[in-house]
Amino acid sequence: MIRYEQVPDPEPGPGQVLVQVAATSMNPSETALRAGMLRTVLPLTLPYRLGWDVSGTVVAVGDGVTSWSDGDRVIGRLDAGGAAASLVAAPAGSLAAAPASIPLPHAAAIPVAGLAAWQAVDGRVRAGQRVLVNGAGGGVGGFAVQLAKRAGATVIATASPRSAEAVAALGADEVVDHTAGPLPGGMDVVINLAPVSAEAAGGLAALVRPGGTAVSIATPIPGHEHFVARNDPGQLARLVALVDAGELAVHIAGTVPLAEMAETHRLSGAGLLRGKTILVPS
Repeated sequence: MIRYEQVPDPEPGPGQVLVQVAATSMNPSETALRAGMLRTVLPLTLPYRLGWDVSGTVVAVGDGVTSWSDGDRVIGRLDAGGAAASLVAAPAGSLAAAPASIPLPHAAAIPVAGLAAWQAVDGRVRAGQRVLVNGAGGGVGGFAVQLAKRAGATVIATASPRSAEAVAALGADEVVDHTAGPLPGGMDVVINLAPVSAEAAGGLAALVRPGGTAVSIATPIPGHEHFVARNDPGQLARLVALVDAGELAVHIAGTVPLAEMAETHRLSGAGLLRGKTILVPS
């Protein structure tokens, strides 16, 4: 059960900064966390404060912090959670400067999804390749399509009909309705971002040409790499630079008050959210 309640304001400890939260964002993985599906990789103690993505403004710094000052605009992935609040004490080393070219609340859509997409694409996708992004309608997929296209690949993306237009606008060369029939084969790289059946995962493996590669952050693809995205503030800073250079768009599907987080989780668990929804403190 998600409760929305008043708690004492946190104080920054050594190596931490206190962030006035502009927004956090909804990640399907947080729904999986609540369902107990991540207990082997992310054990936690209840009560647990949700919110892995954060954007906001530094309002105080703890002992030993020299990298940030009051008034700095920051974003970050908080592996311990807690960003679903008005204030959060965050490790100073987990943060990057927020992009200046988009509204600060919108920047909360970047850390978790952007880092997962970066790590799926970087080092695997090269110019001239044919790349399939399976599950491109979500937050990670939107970034993955753009990053693969920026690398010079021909990008084929799967998305539902209601997401197809948005995915095409992000640069996909072809958008395929994953429910309408077989997917194209002969892929140099397959990036799976969707929880699918074991049978469907085997089908994705068959789409990879000999010598090609596949990677999944969701259901494992037989014979190929499965990974959990890691926190990397350096990579996050590079994503921010691309946003500010106009080379990476941050698409926000919706904005809701933080007080409505329980309903947002319900909609996510029912598969009724698309893209990135941000939650802003009331």
